[in-house]
Amino acid sequence: MQIRVGIITVSDRASRGQYDDLGGPALKKFAEGSGWKVLAESLVPDEKRDIQRAIREQAARGCQLILTTGGTGVALRDVTPEAVREIAIRELPGFGEVMRAESMKITKNAILSRNLAAVVEKSLVICLPGKPSGAVECLGFVFEAIPHCIEVLQEVPTSC
Repeated sequence: MQIRVGIITVSDRASRGQYDDLGGPALKKFAEGSGWKVLAESLVPDEKRDIQRAIREQAARGCQLILTTGGTGVALRDVTPEAVREIAIRELPGFGEVMRAESMKITKNAILSRNLAAVVEKSLVICLPGKPSGAVECLGFVFEAIPHCIEVLQEVPTSC
């Protein structure tokens, strides 16, 4: 199954051009290396409206999986989880639980992470850390669950 992917980097400084986005390209490399097709990439500031708009636009473009990187920490500007929860149909807590548990084996600061996954429209949205290595590691921890989740979300109900 070739999964259609959107990638959103959430960063005030990268969106202002103060430094290069490294998280988005790292996720793109992982996605393409997994045989997935990256349909859309966005770079937005840490603002709920901008994050929500980017997610909705990518879902409308047919992205089945939307990966966000950044905005999942404890800083006051980190609002990605709140932005996603406001537009989600449902949250999938197992993704965040696994990402945190596995990340704790690498760094004790992982306890501060607010990674999560949720369903927005018919897309699976996974919120990953802003650090490129952390984003790729966390995606790897939940990688095997993604195809089945996408299949279930894309199913068309049959009538009796």
